[in-house]
Amino acid sequence: MSVDTIAAPPAAGGRGATRHPWRRLARDRWALTGGAIILLFVLVAVAAPLLTAIEGQDPYTYDLGALADTTAPRGAAGGISAEHWFGVEPVTGRDLFAVVVYGARTSLLVGVAATAVSVLVGVAVGITAGFFGGWYDRLVTRVIDVLIGFPWLVFVIALGAIAPPALPKQLLIVLVIGLFGWTSIARVVRGQTLALKRRTFVVAATALGAGPGHLLVRQLLPNLAATIIVYATILIPSMIGIEAALSFLGVGVPPPTPAWGRSIGEAVPWVQTDPMFLVFPGAALFAITLAFNLLGDGLRDALDPRTRGLR
Repeated sequence: MSVDTIAAPPAAGGRGATRHPWRRLARDRWALTGGAIILLFVLVAVAAPLLTAIEGQDPYTYDLGALADTTAPRGAAGGISAEHWFGVEPVTGRDLFAVVVYGARTSLLVGVAATAVSVLVGVAVGITAGFFGGWYDRLVTRVIDVLIGFPWLVFVIALGAIAPPALPKQLLIVLVIGLFGWTSIARVVRGQTLALKRRTFVVAATALGAGPGHLLVRQLLPNLAATIIVYATILIPSMIGIEAALSFLGVGVPPPTPAWGRSIGEAVPWVQTDPMFLVFPGAALFAITLAFNLLGDGLRDALDPRTRGLR
């Protein structure tokens, strides 16, 4: 008997689980709603040039004329007009519809890319720490404890000030928040690996002479797929929120790149006089965050074998 003939138990996200769980997900209206909203934002991000061409504006034009209205601060109701469907930014006069549409590109790109970095690092560190154990596992645990307590926001601000100008700020943000975001998923993967490596299918494969590479890639990783998928889905809105917070503080993606956080930050001083400046970028950030969380919760319920039969 070869090692490959030993079949691992159907994983929550493996081939044996793709029959029933996906039907459960298809019946989850909240998860489907979240997925539909995410798809809408993706389409908006892809079609941003077309949408802004229809309106006749772009996110890089500073329209000082839109700020000239002195009867109401920066224009009544956020400066909404036939020329500016969502109004204008209160500081720069840029068309807010174009900023929101192009801002979807920034948020999705940073959120997905930073999540990919976190997942790749976290899974690699967590699965190897749980599998090999010993001094390596203890070292990983201590490093995770240190990073969790590290004031990464201060580090990002300082790094942004001293980073070489040739280094794109978007890439810097992705790398920093991605490399600081892997700790949680590493802990989860490590804990599940500790439990899985004692299962019969891993013990049998080891007895037949399977090496660490085979055990990690062919036996353990498929059984961790559901956890990784669910965690990545829920991690994306956290990364989007972090990017928005950095942009709100003025240390995110540099202008004139559209960013929802920066638009929200510029609108804050005008909340009492004209709250419409805040509505559209705030609603976009809220909607995309909620959508990913709804989809993540649905995936968790569908792929977790412990919840089978509850719906």
